[in-house]
Amino acid sequence: MTPARAHGAPLPVADLKTQLEDFRVEEILSFEPSDSGPHYLLRVEKSGANTRWVAAQLARHAGVPVSDVGYAGLKDRHAITVQWFSVPSAAKPLEFWTMLRTAEFKVLLVRANLRKLKRGALSGNRFQIRLREVAWSREQLELKLQALRTRGAPNYFGPQRFGREGYNLSRVATWVQNGQAPNGRAERSFALSAGRSLIFNALLARRVEAGDWSVLLAGDLANLEGSASHFPVTQVDEELQRRLREFDIHPTGPLWGGGELRTAGQPLLHELTVAESFKSVGDLLVAEGLMQERRALRCHVRDLSSRADAGTLTLSFTLGRGQFATAVLRELCELRSIPELESDGDE
Repeated sequence: MTPARAHGAPLPVADLKTQLEDFRVEEILSFEPSDSGPHYLLRVEKSGANTRWVAAQLARHAGVPVSDVGYAGLKDRHAITVQWFSVPSAAKPLEFWTMLRTAEFKVLLVRANLRKLKRGALSGNRFQIRLREVAWSREQLELKLQALRTRGAPNYFGPQRFGREGYNLSRVATWVQNGQAPNGRAERSFALSAGRSLIFNALLARRVEAGDWSVLLAGDLANLEGSASHFPVTQVDEELQRRLREFDIHPTGPLWGGGELRTAGQPLLHELTVAESFKSVGDLLVAEGLMQERRALRCHVRDLSSRADAGTLTLSFTLGRGQFATAVLRELCELRSIPELESDGDE
């Protein structure tokens, strides 16, 4: 399924990730390290390596089980990424980590911390992305950039959530059709996450097509920017409209699971219609114990800037935790030869 675009037809095709340095992402922690405690936080720059492999290498250098190494989110292998890991401070002295360099990664900074780094301990990610073979006018580009600045982008889950060539969705289909669950806890988790993301993307696409993905409707559940908090919208007044324009709040859609939907009116109708279309997947998610959660329908594309040079375009922007750069890029143009991504870093 190719989800509906919110800002009109995309600009002509451009090349993404021709070289590793064309895609750079840097994690933003959601907390300030304590600078004391039994763990070191390592700010690591890696290139051409996936997160789990780097975690395993850090564990090997520290002489500890890989389960003792923490990280906040998965990051692309086909990119240069700067992310945080944690290791027990008793394993090696600080000086060891500050000097650690390999062909695939290097430690940029070390800070002590009270706790092991947990998944999701991010407020967002900064991206710098270079597109090549760009053939648009400045006027065409500015129209797209202005739309992204003022309305944001649909908060779709990116194709990396579904695995290479949709492999995770294939596992969901097999699970639904014959009851054969993937082997291993991690594989089952990936499949369930893909199923949940499929339903969310379908709901968001429906609202994009209806033109109400970036507005509040009576009956919506509104999300507070940067948090998991949400509240029911009974009436859309000027104050809510102002907060919506300022990206302080957003309409939300369901991350499917057990429990009652708390939306009403048109938002509820959207959600029930999509749920019926994916009933077997939704039933699987409920049977596996997932509970209803909410996700914002749009993402705030912060600090968006661009620089053009001889057929290339470099975009810089910041997204919140769990939001995908590919969801922003697809609103701009068609993309060619995207290597499979590990994750945009979040969960």
